[in-house]
Amino acid sequence: MTHAGFIGLGSQGAPMAQRVLDAGLPLTLWARSPASLEAFAGTKAELAATPAELASVCDVVGVCVVADADVEEVVLGPSGVMAGLRPGAVLAVHSTVHPDTCRRLGALAAERGAHVVDAPVSGGGPAAASGKLLVMVGGESEAVERCRPVFETYGDPVVHLGPLGAGQVTKLLNNTLFTANFGIAASALALGQQLGVEPERFAEVAGHGSAASFALGRLAASGCDPARLGSMAGGLLGKDVRLMGALVDGTPAEAVLAQARVALERMGAPLDALDAPDAAKE
Repeated sequence: MTHAGFIGLGSQGAPMAQRVLDAGLPLTLWARSPASLEAFAGTKAELAATPAELASVCDVVGVCVVADADVEEVVLGPSGVMAGLRPGAVLAVHSTVHPDTCRRLGALAAERGAHVVDAPVSGGGPAAASGKLLVMVGGESEAVERCRPVFETYGDPVVHLGPLGAGQVTKLLNNTLFTANFGIAASALALGQQLGVEPERFAEVAGHGSAASFALGRLAASGCDPARLGSMAGGLLGKDVRLMGALVDGTPAEAVLAQARVALERMGAPLDALDAPDAAKE
C-alpha cells in the first residue's frame, strides 16, 4: 500500500490525515507544534523526528501549511522534506501558494528523481472529515496517479487540471471569484437596506432565487456583516487575492480582481494580510 506522510495538522490538515488513517493506509506524521500530534496518540500513525525522516519512508508526502514561507520552511529548511525525499516519491503541496513556488520545488525534486504535484484543496475541515474536499491537482499524470490512493481518502472530486502549477492557479482564481462574489452580494444587501429592505430578508429571498450563490449564503450565515467573515477568513482570502494579483502583474486588471479588492476593503482585510486565523494553523 501507498505509505503516506503528512505535515500540517491544523483545522483542515488534521481531518485529512485522519481520513488517511481510517482508510487503512500507513501514515507517518511530523508537526512543528507537538500539541497538534496529541489527537493521533493511540492511533496507528507513526511519528517522525524531522520532515526528512518522514520523507525517507513515504511514497507520498502531503504538506498542508499556510503560506509560501511555511512550505519552504518544512520542505527546504534544515532536515526538510527535500533532504529525505526518495526517488519515485511525490511531494503533494496542499497549501495555497504561488504556482512558481511549486515549480521551483518540482525542479529540485527532479534532481533527486522525485516529483512534486500541487494539490490545493477547498471545503475546510468539515469537508475533509467527510471525505468531500475538492482537490485541484497540477503535475505529471504519472505522479498524480501515484497520489490518488491518498487524495481519494479525503477528496471527492479529485480533479487533474494540467501541468505543475495548474492546481494553484485554479485555486487562486476560485478564491478570487468567491471574494468578488461576496463583495457584490454585500453591496446588494447594502443597497436594499438603503431602499428599505432589511438585509436578512433580502438574503433569504435572494438565496431562493436566481441571485443565489455560495458567497451570498456565507454572507447570510455571518449575519449579513462582511466584517464578521473578514475577521474569520479575511487573512487567507487577502493572501490569495494578493497572489492572484502577482500572477497578472503587468497586464490589465480583470474585473474579478478589482471586485475582489473592493470586497476585501468591505471585510476590513488588507490585501497584504498573510496571517491565517489561529484555527487554521497547526
